[in-house]
Amino acid sequence: MMGVEQNKLERAKKRVDEIKGFYVHLSIYIVINAFVLVNIYLNTDRFWQWPHFVTLFGWGIGLALHASKTFGFNPLFGKKWEERQIQKYIDEDKKKMDKFK
Repeated sequence: MMGVEQNKLERAKKRVDEIKGFYVHLSIYIVINAFVLVNIYLNTDRFWQWPHFVTLFGWGIGLALHASKTFGFNPLFGKKWEERQIQKYIDEDKKKMDKFK
């Protein structure tokens, strides 16, 4: 029984580390981008230009992917999609096996 409890503890620690890693990433994203944007705002007369936001958007995409992985959100390949694919392959396998009965 200790093995099962130890395994649960390790999985829980790993999950907490994943969530903590995401929040560290988010914090760094906010601090760095705030610094960059404030610096651009104070030192240029034309703030609203695309090149000023490339880092914000590019890194934001990476942050969104990190969040998706950490919190299990995947709009393209979510649980329902997985379930449909699994059922599809089970049905195909059953049809193939029925040919040999």
